[in-house]
Amino acid sequence: MAPTRERILTAVEPVFDRHGFAGVGVDRLTAAAGVSSRTLYKHLGSKTGLVAAVLGARGERFARAFDVLTVDELFNALATWVRTEGSHGCLFLRAMGEDGGSVPEISAAVAEYRELLYSVVTRVVEYETEAADELLVEQLLVLFEGATSTASYRGPRAVESARTAAQRLVVTR
Repeated sequence: MAPTRERILTAVEPVFDRHGFAGVGVDRLTAAAGVSSRTLYKHLGSKTGLVAAVLGARGERFARAFDVLTVDELFNALATWVRTEGSHGCLFLRAMGEDGGSVPEISAAVAEYRELLYSVVTRVVEYETEAADELLVEQLLVLFEGATSTASYRGPRAVESARTAAQRLVVTR
């Protein structure tokens, strides 16, 4: 059985993903995790600590899922991610939007995710084109983030549209 901290994180992440961070009270989180508020605070310190830990765990899963080299692999991983993790938009961007960058722990988790995504896309561009191309990295980031957001209301076809556009951009380089 997973340690208590991991069980809490696994149980509350879908609650945050579905309902947001600010609008979810500790009572709802403890009910989802099947623990008391005392246990929650013992393992995570505060609701802010819980949010930061959820984002950290999600970032670790993201890093494993997006160990890719090609545009096709990048968007295959995104399609799988949307299917398995949900398609409510980017949880990191939503956290930053709700918090406004005012909570250092959340800002740090979001910054870590952004750096990770940037490095993944940079690696893909360098592999696909055999050169550094900052403009292409930015273009693929926009397509990736746009597909992540658009999948929330257009479904998997958003990822496929972004994949097609990304492949065309890479080919023209």
